[in-house]
Amino acid sequence: MKYLSFAFGFMISISTPVQGQFMQKEFKGKNGAVLPYQILYPDNYNTDESFPVILFLHGAGERGNDNELQMKHGSKLFLGTENREKFPAIVIFPQCASNDSWANYQRNKKGAFRSKLPEEPKPSLQLTIELLEMIIAEEKVDQNRLYVMGLSMGGFGTFEMLARFPKRFAAAVPICGGGIPRMAKKFADTTSVWIFHGEADGVVPVKLSRLMHQALLRKKADVKYTEYPGVNHNSWDPAFAEPNLLNWLFSKKLMNQ
Repeated sequence: MKYLSFAFGFMISISTPVQGQFMQKEFKGKNGAVLPYQILYPDNYNTDESFPVILFLHGAGERGNDNELQMKHGSKLFLGTENREKFPAIVIFPQCASNDSWANYQRNKKGAFRSKLPEEPKPSLQLTIELLEMIIAEEKVDQNRLYVMGLSMGGFGTFEMLARFPKRFAAAVPICGGGIPRMAKKFADTTSVWIFHGEADGVVPVKLSRLMHQALLRKKADVKYTEYPGVNHNSWDPAFAEPNLLNWLFSKKLMNQ
């Protein structure tokens, strides 16, 4: 079993969990770099219970260091009273640096995406890995219920996290992203995956999600695929409106362990 094993740094800002709202914090990694992030704790966090963790990776348009932009899409999903009562969890929204990316991918001359998995993650993803390791070590975490979600650039980052740590996440929700199909075999028997994409996406070709879906099906993974006809790049809007999304996510536990 491969676990996150990076040495972690420390939080710059220390504060008592606030119920019902995200808190802004910063994490200093082992190399001295700083990662802004926001974190949400369950309302009943001061108990002996362990909670799921959701790591949310934003898109390219929300990069920066203001520790605000990353909350633009997806954060409201975890703030509603009903969802907080029904799905208590520790939710983490890190912010990728302006000149960085969550994943190793690039466009070729024809506009198609090419992905690769070098030994070292991108700097912002490395910091996120260290942050997650620290939270697992220091907070009340159910390690069988770690979830990762992401949209666009974060969808690529979601698949990269699964490829790097195939025995770590119980479920993943990559939205309008893509991955490396040959890596699907690494996490197909461990992680449940629900992929979303818009059929008319003009930014990230829908083919990339279709290929990951097909690769996971070939490996008999627990995988769902939802493609929205006529929807462009903002497929996260209908995805977040799916009535069964959180029910599906929180029902998943790490498989075959």
